[in-house]
Amino acid sequence: MSATHDPRALRDAFGAFMTGVTVVTALDALGRPIGFTANSFASVSLEPPLLLVCLARRSRNFAAFTGGHGFAVNVLAEDQKELSNRFATHTQDRFAGVAWRAGPHGAPVIAAVAAWFDCTLERVIDAGDHAILLGRVQAFDHGAANGLGYVRGSYFTPRLAEEATRTASAEPQARAVAIATRDDQVLLFEDADGQLRLPAFDIPQGEDATLASRLREATGLPVVVGFVYAVCGHGHTRRIVYRCELGRGTCAHGVFLPPEAIALERVGDEELRGILAQYVSESALLPQLPTRQVE
Repeated sequence: MSATHDPRALRDAFGAFMTGVTVVTALDALGRPIGFTANSFASVSLEPPLLLVCLARRSRNFAAFTGGHGFAVNVLAEDQKELSNRFATHTQDRFAGVAWRAGPHGAPVIAAVAAWFDCTLERVIDAGDHAILLGRVQAFDHGAANGLGYVRGSYFTPRLAEEATRTASAEPQARAVAIATRDDQVLLFEDADGQLRLPAFDIPQGEDATLASRLREATGLPVVVGFVYAVCGHGHTRRIVYRCELGRGTCAHGVFLPPEAIALERVGDEELRGILAQYVSESALLPQLPTRQVE
């Protein structure tokens, strides 16, 4: 158990809660669209129809959102990870090239999202280093797309889990790869020639439990196998990449590196290098903040 004054431990505990990913949008004082990626979003009430989202006080658009007329919450579809990344970066114009329209109440509504809610600003509630925007839903809509998920600093999607199930059932032997982390650092194995690689094992019938036991045998550490991060390869070379969490103790094999310190050019497998590069990029964009908001 950790004391509540330990920000790192508290952040990690909050990060264990699985959420959806949204882009919160509004118009600034000049009528220009603004927005940020956030997963600190929740429904509040059906009668009256209320929702909330948390906004960091350090946000460059704090005054515009807290002093504006209203905002929209766009629940991203599982194929809109690029939009989440775009609205999490400090780009000059986050809306450049993004298909959107004004919602019925005026806030920007992004095309092809899983759902959207156009709201008036009901109240701003002080909440430490954040503010809670309480919105009254004036208009909304939703489609059939699954939402984009987020947990422990990474995205997850229902589509990947389905694809992994098909791969495991269709192939007599699948290869399981682990992006295994502890304290936000990634476990890598180093070969005799100095190349780095992600832990990978041939798994009969793609069983998660076997991956956990093989990774535990290799490292001597407690292992929790999480969600599917990627599915790659073709035919008998199909590989399922899982996010894993490793427990405390001395690691018997491998080295832990912060994502930003990984020398990607030393990862010999080109396909897995690309997946690891994607993870490194996302870990920089999506820090696990107390309310898991990205700005």
